[in-house]
Amino acid sequence: MEKKEQLYEGKAKKVFATEDPELLIVQYKDDATAFNGLKKGTIAGKGVINNQMSNRLMQLLERRGVPTHFVRELSQRETLVKKVQIVPLEVIIRNISAGSFAKRYGVEEGIVFDEPTIEYSYKNDALGDPLLNARHALALKLVTKEELATIEALSFQVNDLLKEFWAGCGVTLVDFKMEFGRLSDGTIVLADEISPDTCRLWDSETKEKLDKDRFRRDLGGVEEAYAEIMRRLEEHLK
Repeated sequence: MEKKEQLYEGKAKKVFATEDPELLIVQYKDDATAFNGLKKGTIAGKGVINNQMSNRLMQLLERRGVPTHFVRELSQRETLVKKVQIVPLEVIIRNISAGSFAKRYGVEEGIVFDEPTIEYSYKNDALGDPLLNARHALALKLVTKEELATIEALSFQVNDLLKEFWAGCGVTLVDFKMEFGRLSDGTIVLADEISPDTCRLWDSETKEKLDKDRFRRDLGGVEEAYAEIMRRLEEHLK
């Protein structure tokens, strides 16, 4: 599949056109950002890990009935995906209190919820990705009622599958962010990526952070944490 002109460059990825109008090439970068781009840096090898981890997990989810944009891996950093119109909602599923949830509500990190929570933020950098509820999303015409119901059902399904998978790696899925897109026929599919950039992943025994929080919070050992989480994933998939 030939890579044509660059269509988009985000914080962590570049997107290129192909000769097929329904397919795109995503290229993962080592650039790292936090706090809506206020903190910038580089995590060596991150692009390779995020690309390959995301692809492995997307394929796992596809096999379990979750539609995704994944087509095939082209190289260590590049993947062929279906072209989607991204729904401008970030969907966050939380199983344990951490990060902005703990800060927003004044609770400690590590509280295990009886049921996972779901929250939405408006995907808009200029506004700082503000939180919104389902009725706000409908009022702003970001999604239809049917699309939102599909997104919510898929989000909890993904959470169940990923929690089970990571538990097998000795890892606790604390929370994670997803994005969904519409195919040309309107079908809603999981898009973007599933990686240590978008998930909070703690060692089940030690609670050591094996994700981007090491970068956000200047904890050190960022590259090592990404490499470790990838090693566990590959070991579990053998």
